Amino acid sequence: MSTRFTRRHATALALSAVTVAALQGVASPMAGASQQAPSAAAPAQSSASAVGLVEDQTARALATSLADKRWGAQIRSAALASEQIDLRALTGGATARAGQALAPEVARGDQRIAAAKGLGADTGSLLRLRLAADSMRDELAAGTAPLVAAAGTDDSAETITAYDSRGRAHTLDARRTPDRPVYVVDIDVTKAMAAGLGIVDKELTKRGLTSAEAPQARTEAQTQNRAAAAGFWTTRVDSVYLSNDEEPWISGDAEVFSIVSGFGFDGKVRVDTVTMPYLDNDGTTYYPNQILVNWSSYKYNLADVVMMEDDGDTNYQALAKAIADILLTITDQGAYIPLVNAILDAIPTSWWTNDPDYVDSWYTLAQNSSGRLNGARGNGWMTVSPYFVQQF
Repeated sequence: MSTRFTRRHATALALSAVTVAALQGVASPMAGASQQAPSAAAPAQSSASAVGLVEDQTARALATSLADKRWGAQIRSAALASEQIDLRALTGGATARAGQALAPEVARGDQRIAAAKGLGADTGSLLRLRLAADSMRDELAAGTAPLVAAAGTDDSAETITAYDSRGRAHTLDARRTPDRPVYVVDIDVTKAMAAGLGIVDKELTKRGLTSAEAPQARTEAQTQNRAAAAGFWTTRVDSVYLSNDEEPWISGDAEVFSIVSGFGFDGKVRVDTVTMPYLDNDGTTYYPNQILVNWSSYKYNLADVVMMEDDGDTNYQALAKAIADILLTITDQGAYIPLVNAILDAIPTSWWTNDPDYVDSWYTLAQNSSGRLNGARGNGWMTVSPYFVQQF
């Protein structure tokens, strides 16, 4: 299994106020694992977060349901055929009694996760099931009874709690991939992030932070120059690399996004969100050729960028409110004002506990910026170039 970019370093939230406008069965105990008696208060693998708690409760319920061999065989077939299984769809289509009994709990879990992440009730299914590592496939196919664990959100955890079909808890080493198959209960962070950033964009627009540039605020010369250009200048990310940090084998791919902001022509801070779904693994250079900043939306020729990742616990409504509340207090003073620090200060304190979402930041990006730019935190770099988008 390839090493993935650590969740606590992966959240890429690019914000800048003049910054990059577009940058945006019965299981036997595992060797070396300690076994605990069944207990309703068995410890969760991650911090006591709302999302982590739902994942852990679902993992335990799913594990005990595997005592139904018919249901266990259905899950095994699904896990071997797909990298990620929609748990609501799987339990909703179950023919075995254990799977049918699990369906209501999975549906409630989806609703609780959506609420914890500030997502709408119409978000749909979010809970997912996957085999922890490809190296486990042969043992699973051979019929070895699997354990079930929650993905959680704490990458600094040294142990992972997994459950067997009798509800017993097993403590696994977070840094050593077990030979025995382990199912992981996780959430579809890609789906959650897409829905969440839609909420962020909607809230920021409502607060006047993503409004279209006001033509009357431009000078006559600026208007003429843009008309003559028949297009607009952008900053393009040619390549990007995030540092190699060890993370638990149970963790899924990073889900990175950027929030970019700068001063619009109306004198207000402007914020744009940019998803970076390709940033799955650390120690890997990606070549996305992705537009990061649209300079036609900004008054000044400077921008900042902050990268962050959705580690599963991100509450998008809280994020949008926090950003809007602080950026609305910043006004155009006739010169570029860096906004990275203001944005980081706006992030709820709870986000910095156990599993920080902050990845890195870039200050003073300009329209003519090119070449390799190291992040201020030293956690990654990107190469950028000016790119002109021509009108048809």
